Amino acid sequence: MATEQPTGNPLETDPEWVDEVLLSGPADGVCLRLPAPVDRATLRRLVADAQAGLVAAGLRPGGAAALRLPPSLAYVVHLLATWRVGAQAILLDHRLTDHEVDRALRRLTPQVVVAPVRAGGGALRVFVDVTAGVTGYADRPAGSGHAVIQLSSGSTGPSKVIGRTAGDLVAEVRRYTRIDGVALPGERIVLLPSMVHVLGLVGGLLYGLHAGVELVPPERLSGDAVLAAIAAADTPATVLGVPFHIGLLASTRPGGPLPQFKRMTTGGELVPAAVARAFTDRFGVPLGNMYGMTEVGVIGTDLSGRHRPAIAPAPGIEVRAVDGELWVSCPASPYVGLSDPTRWADGWLRTRDAGTVDPDTGLVTVRGRLDSQVSVGGMKVDLTEVETCVAELPGVAAAVVLWDDGITAYVQPDRPLSEEVLDKLLAERLAGYKRPRVLRLLDQLPRTTTGKLVRSPDALRSAATP
Repeated sequence: MATEQPTGNPLETDPEWVDEVLLSGPADGVCLRLPAPVDRATLRRLVADAQAGLVAAGLRPGGAAALRLPPSLAYVVHLLATWRVGAQAILLDHRLTDHEVDRALRRLTPQVVVAPVRAGGGALRVFVDVTAGVTGYADRPAGSGHAVIQLSSGSTGPSKVIGRTAGDLVAEVRRYTRIDGVALPGERIVLLPSMVHVLGLVGGLLYGLHAGVELVPPERLSGDAVLAAIAAADTPATVLGVPFHIGLLASTRPGGPLPQFKRMTTGGELVPAAVARAFTDRFGVPLGNMYGMTEVGVIGTDLSGRHRPAIAPAPGIEVRAVDGELWVSCPASPYVGLSDPTRWADGWLRTRDAGTVDPDTGLVTVRGRLDSQVSVGGMKVDLTEVETCVAELPGVAAAVVLWDDGITAYVQPDRPLSEEVLDKLLAERLAGYKRPRVLRLLDQLPRTTTGKLVRSPDALRSAATP
């Protein structure tokens, strides 16, 4: 079945959703702390100023603005200003190369491009001090009626172009308010993932603005800086991040008690059991799990950690398992332009993730990528099981296991380690037909811009080449 694309542009007729859903509330309420507080009155003024600048540069209702900005106050105000104009926001990760950005711009043809004129603060800053410039690009309307265009993280291959309407975003923000364990009004979110991608964008920025939760990016991306951000105020704090950040905190020793630390919530990929144990042993707070996709946002959660590794579907989301693959309810195709017509049909999105749904409890267990099932000498092997085993070995910081003319493991050690020692450890833990035929040790495994481990065989081979 051919994918359906939305018709019309809801942004042309209803840009008021930004004021009603995201910018309403007491004028003196603090939205962001960078570290100086930014209250709602200041944010509204900055958004209005940015809106005037976008319009002066040629942005019109029904058009599009490409935002190529690092996480910053400038990014926040230009995103909200774009929506207030009644235009589409195309989010381009600031770490993309000029070649990648040029290719995206030629395909998506925004009316304006917003990029840094000046940036300061260093590579490890979570939020950057940016002065943004706006330049005209193409005098044509947006290619679809979506409020936001995002590129998938590309952990398994080329990025897909994904669109979500204003209605999609509002529905997801309100879905968050019904999830048990999210940060509550008057509390804080210590925000670690990029706001260009769905977890940081909706689960952090948009939910925080809507719910009256203060967003606090740490000064730097280090364990000590995250703990300092938690300790900086007396109100409860939830840390929002990805598995990389869990490992970062698990290896950081706090200088004293942290009664403000309420929980950590992670999304992005499965958390190795050893990393989860190390985190909970160190901090004694719940480690919540969140499963989602750029295409639909949050799908399921277990923010208390009670059901690990299972999750409960988020309110309003249906999940079913079809031939071992998880399918998620999705009213319209989220893909823009050419896409695989087998990914979405009749209101269901195929996740390409293997998993099960418990018929009694409705709990969902994600078992990794569907393509992780391989046959070795007629015996079925789950590469996710092998990868988990490798990742939990002493001396291993991270691992990717894939099929590349045989089971191949790419391993990032956290101490001196040899292939011979690895093979001996695996021989004690895995049947012979499950063991990797090839072991590759890398100083650093490649990751996507969202912190996910890259699983492209070509990229891993290139990273392993001396």
